[in-house]
Amino acid sequence: MENIIIREIKRLRGKIPLPADKSISHRSVIIGSISKGTTKVSNFLKSEDCLNTVEVFKLLGINIFFNKENQLIIEGKGLKGLKQPEAALYFGNSGTGCRLTAGILAGQSFKSKITGDESLSKRPMRRITDPLRKMGAEISGKDNANYLPLEIKGGRLKSIEYDLPIASAQVKSSILLAGLYARGRTCLIEPHKSRDHTERMLKSFGAKIEVEGLKVCIESQTELTARDISIPNDISAASFFMIAACIVGDSEIYLEGVGINPTRSAILQVLRKMGADIRIIHKDLNSYEPIADIIVKSSRLKAIKIGEEMVPLLIDELPILMVAATQAQGRTLIENASELRVKETDRIESMVTNLKKLGANIKSIGDDVIIEGPVKLKGAEVSSFSDHRTAMSMSIAGLIAEGKTQVDNIECIKTSFPDFHQVINKIIF
Repeated sequence: MENIIIREIKRLRGKIPLPADKSISHRSVIIGSISKGTTKVSNFLKSEDCLNTVEVFKLLGINIFFNKENQLIIEGKGLKGLKQPEAALYFGNSGTGCRLTAGILAGQSFKSKITGDESLSKRPMRRITDPLRKMGAEISGKDNANYLPLEIKGGRLKSIEYDLPIASAQVKSSILLAGLYARGRTCLIEPHKSRDHTERMLKSFGAKIEVEGLKVCIESQTELTARDISIPNDISAASFFMIAACIVGDSEIYLEGVGINPTRSAILQVLRKMGADIRIIHKDLNSYEPIADIIVKSSRLKAIKIGEEMVPLLIDELPILMVAATQAQGRTLIENASELRVKETDRIESMVTNLKKLGANIKSIGDDVIIEGPVKLKGAEVSSFSDHRTAMSMSIAGLIAEGKTQVDNIECIKTSFPDFHQVINKIIF
């Protein structure tokens, strides 16, 4: 087990090298593989999760490799070009890779088996298997196909109209990808807006997809056409450093080429409402995914309420926002964050437990989280709960905690941001 000691610091300064967006990196492999022709991906994230998705599509018969320029080359074989795998498809810790690929496998003419690590095997899957069964796929697995491993026998799918019970980009994307193979027009209605990376990328590859408010429709497709794409830098990864700069005194950081997709950039709105000193410059809104540079300085934060409708747009940033709330003046309320309980770990439990150890005034009531601040944190030994976002959030908390903070079991960070602690060390002054 790998642990790390974090000590209180005085300031953060400099330009931060960020990892590429994990969500978009997954989608580039998945959609590139079922497109006709060669897709060239620049700035692909070489994290464990994304590389597991690469290995899965190699097993499905796709030639994928990195060229001399470190670009990911995907020689796509079209919607019906995948082959039956000779082994189980292992996704490690990745819910995105697993759930999105299940949608594609539902439309194939062969059987396949999806597996994952211990954490992924505990995450609920009926949210995708139920609608995929309605479309005509045969899916079996533990607890009526609610947990991995899943066995999928694809077939001729039919289109559906489906009201999503939860706002989840993974669930929405799984059904949309299955919709490529379904006769007719598949439509989904979300209770709240979730990330739209799949819709954007599918459209850029030629899919017939329409978005109107909370309704998304996709038509069955003859083929998608390969194209070259560049992955923006990950705003979820950037959020750790944005908040670190806000709460560590005398700090200023520069974040380059960050994805500012409107369904992902709620973190910027929330931090500005909290009083954060944030500037967004060099915007490029013409790409399939908009990007910009971000400058953040030390700030006096104030508490806010994060309503239920905002949770899907902040799902990866809520753990580090809880750290920010411990330093904000007043009472912060995060409403109905139930989706945090079914991530790599129960992130409400992991963050409340850890921040209490550091002396934070934080509690959960049902799926609500209440934080009173500001509080001077004090170093203690905390656990990652085998969750990368908990581990990184507690590492940032350690930067402002008196004394030393030990974060246990940090190997999980490799799934999304392998160089996280090295980057922190480069900007400490």
